[in-house]
Amino acid sequence: MATSVKWYETDDIISLSAIVKRFGGAQALCGASLSVKRGTVHGLVGQNGAGKSTLIKLLAGLHEADEGEIEIDGIAYTGLSPQKVEHLGIHFIHQDRLLVPTFTVGEALFLGREPRIAGTPFLDRKLMRQKSADILDRYFGLRLPNSALIDELTAAEKQIVQITRALLDNPKVLVFDEPTATLVRREAELLFKLIRRLRDEGITILYISHYLSEIVDLCDTVTVLRNGRDVATLPVRETSAKEIGALMVNRDIAELYPKPKIAQGSPFLELEGLGLANRYADVSLTLHRGEVLGLTGLVGSGAKELLRTLFGLETATSGAVVVEGDTVFPASPAAAAAKRLALVPEDRRRDGVALDLSVTENTTLASLDHFSRAGLLDRGAERRKASELIERLQIKTDSVGALVRTLSGGNQQKVAIAKWLSRRSEIYLLDEPSVGVDIAAKVEIYTLIGELAQRGAGIIVLSSDIDELLGITDRVLVFFRGRIIREFISTKTRPDQVLAELTGANETLRHVG
Repeated sequence: MATSVKWYETDDIISLSAIVKRFGGAQALCGASLSVKRGTVHGLVGQNGAGKSTLIKLLAGLHEADEGEIEIDGIAYTGLSPQKVEHLGIHFIHQDRLLVPTFTVGEALFLGREPRIAGTPFLDRKLMRQKSADILDRYFGLRLPNSALIDELTAAEKQIVQITRALLDNPKVLVFDEPTATLVRREAELLFKLIRRLRDEGITILYISHYLSEIVDLCDTVTVLRNGRDVATLPVRETSAKEIGALMVNRDIAELYPKPKIAQGSPFLELEGLGLANRYADVSLTLHRGEVLGLTGLVGSGAKELLRTLFGLETATSGAVVVEGDTVFPASPAAAAAKRLALVPEDRRRDGVALDLSVTENTTLASLDHFSRAGLLDRGAERRKASELIERLQIKTDSVGALVRTLSGGNQQKVAIAKWLSRRSEIYLLDEPSVGVDIAAKVEIYTLIGELAQRGAGIIVLSSDIDELLGITDRVLVFFRGRIIREFISTKTRPDQVLAELTGANETLRHVG
């Protein structure tokens, strides 16, 4: 590994200059640069394929640049390795956690750097418990059982283990890669509070996120990548989310919500006094053909449990579900699918797609009976249907045989929807359909929702993104403590009006009145 010391001092703790990286005939980066000042929170944004992941993997020592220079603390390096990068004080908090699920918390925290009792080969477990407990208490105010398995922890707790593991090494830089993708709002707010504290203590943060509201709220500076280049580095206090988004996609962000005008048809799905004990009660609503109906509510409001009930994952304790005049009680996902209902879940990687199956296998997974003859699968028919849906949904993949794991988040979401299109579903339950995908992919998903409605499908969208809901739906129903408390006409509603109902502010005023 070659290094060279620059003759000048720099405020930049990280500097990547004119980076070029090719993979075969494809050029992932074509002259991208990134400079991160020490002691700041620096945002990095760009749509899928813009080059963010490649740039971060170069910094992590997982790839080597074809051209350009990487400097850390004013020293230029080539041939970096993950071990060397950690030794230089740069640690990565990954979206996929990268923790061994069968390890205990203690084993995961000290993996590869286990302290030993002086003069013996034995692990100093007392010191391990003490050091990890001190960090957990200091930064998080909590204790995790040292013997708990990683697989038993929540997404937020797994992230805490990753951060604690990094803090044990007194890092100079922490790189957060889509850290809130699997966190609920309360957990995300705790993370933001921690990041601000770490910055105030002198740790530099590089923060990568698709959520522009997080970038604006949290970061000091933001760099925008597009088509393998950095197109802007801006002070966040002088920049809006709208301006950042426009730079990412190179178009007016007003185009984000393509909503076609559709004449609604007859009632398709009707709920009559539906209830689920201790979750929600007396839910009545009507979904028409060609309608996009929005649902929103805080965690625990009952909105998510309603979708689970409609798809047979929960069993209602009162009321009725009516599909085109027929009263039904979906007792299982199979029964719901038979009534042409489809659920695209929030956690697509865990529940929506099979990552280690191909695009073709995922596309036909819910409709294998359509491709079977005498108990044998017609592979040719499967591939033809997959090819048709890939073209229709503009799924970016190397081939119909590519593993879904290799696709971007937005394209994985399209595969999750294609699975139900293959089954000819007509009532779509979409749970946070744009979570963890970039702006360009969001536009494509919104366009697809509009196309489904134009074909006469009925769509229910559950989302915590109020702007998204008002942009793509016809109506929005707000859940609060297990009940629908307000209905809004999307085109006649401001986000602050929905927020007031969502948080219960108006409910408090009504009780006072």
